[in-house]
Amino acid sequence: MINIQGIDHLVLRAVNVERMLDFYCNALGCAVERRQDEIGLIQLRAGSSLIDLVPVDGKLGKAGGAAPGSDAKNLDHLCLRVEPFDEQSLRDHLLRHCIEVGPVESRYGAQGEGPSIYLTDPDGNVVELKGPAQSVDVSSQPTASVGH
Repeated sequence: MINIQGIDHLVLRAVNVERMLDFYCNALGCAVERRQDEIGLIQLRAGSSLIDLVPVDGKLGKAGGAAPGSDAKNLDHLCLRVEPFDEQSLRDHLLRHCIEVGPVESRYGAQGEGPSIYLTDPDGNVVELKGPAQSVDVSSQPTASVGH
C-alpha cells in the first residue's frame, strides 16, 4: 500500500525564469534551495515541498515540448497550503507585488474544506493558496448509503 503524505514536488516549465523566481520567491515566499544550471533546473523550497522550475530553453525544458501558454498548459493548477489564512493580509501582500487575486471561496483540499484564493503566475499557471480546514459538525452532514 502506498501512503501519500502530501505533495513532494511539482515541476513547472518556465518561459521567463527571472519572472517566475520573482513570483515564487519574492511574492509567495519560497526560497531557492538548489540549482543545477547545467541541466536547467531550479528547485524552490515551498514549506515541506519543492517547486522545480525548468527553463523551456534548457536541457530538461527542451525535452518537454511546447512552452507553456494558452495552447500548451503544463498544469491545471497547484495548491499551496498557507497558514495563517488572513484574506486582507494576503491581498495586501500580493497587491504590493502587482498580483491580481480572485475571490475567497471555500474549497475542499487534502485537509478538508477551507478558504482559498486563486491567482496566476507569470507563465499563466493557476496557483491556489489554501487555508486550514474549517471545523465541520459531522453530525449535521448527510451520511452516504452503501449499496448496489
